[in-house]
Amino acid sequence: MADEIALGREAQRQLRGKTPHIGGSIEAYVTRVGQQLANQAGGPRYPYSFSVADTREINALALPGGPVWINRGTLEAASNESEMAGVLAHEIAHIARRHAAAQISKEIVANGLLGLLGAVLGNAGGASTAQAGAQALAGGYLMTFTREDEREADRAALDIMRRAGWDPRGLLAFMTTLRQRSGRDPSAVEVFFSTHPSPADRIVTLRALLTHSKITGRRDSPAFHRMHEKLSRPAGSRF
Repeated sequence: MADEIALGREAQRQLRGKTPHIGGSIEAYVTRVGQQLANQAGGPRYPYSFSVADTREINALALPGGPVWINRGTLEAASNESEMAGVLAHEIAHIARRHAAAQISKEIVANGLLGLLGAVLGNAGGASTAQAGAQALAGGYLMTFTREDEREADRAALDIMRRAGWDPRGLLAFMTTLRQRSGRDPSAVEVFFSTHPSPADRIVTLRALLTHSKITGRRDSPAFHRMHEKLSRPAGSRF
């Protein structure tokens, strides 16, 4: 667990340094929702954090050990708070189920970074190796999850949303929105498709999981729409 956290922190430091991001009240709001979801994730008690990338592409990213990124384009594409919560819950589930850790182990071997985890834990002479591994993570090179990982993350996300008090249908609704956007604006979802299974496949699975479920939970909030209003302001506006 300590190695995942250390590697994730270094990757997070590098991402924050090179990625335009939105702070202020928008990041604070996303963090509040994210932390409520993370509190219900189970698994290791990772130090979860939430960042908003200032890019119009629709995507989200989980780093090992706790950091979650969500793009501005994803926030803008969401119609209500439960849709946004569904995206965050899916990324949290990847971390809680240690998918990132399993993927790192495979990639360390495949890419000759055998000293990486020991280096992150502080072994002598390992700083440059750790930075190289974190740089690969920050570039997204190590975070292509398997289809089974993605299915498990969707199943776990629904449970996380229920326990945290959100309507789990929000994740299904967001996948439906993505499928519609792929026809109207393919470039907006191109990156998402490169790192996630197609929304059509996920919609089928999510519908099956939700068919016999008792649906309860919050769908929306005024805070979500205040965030949307702020995102619609002209470039250069303060958040």
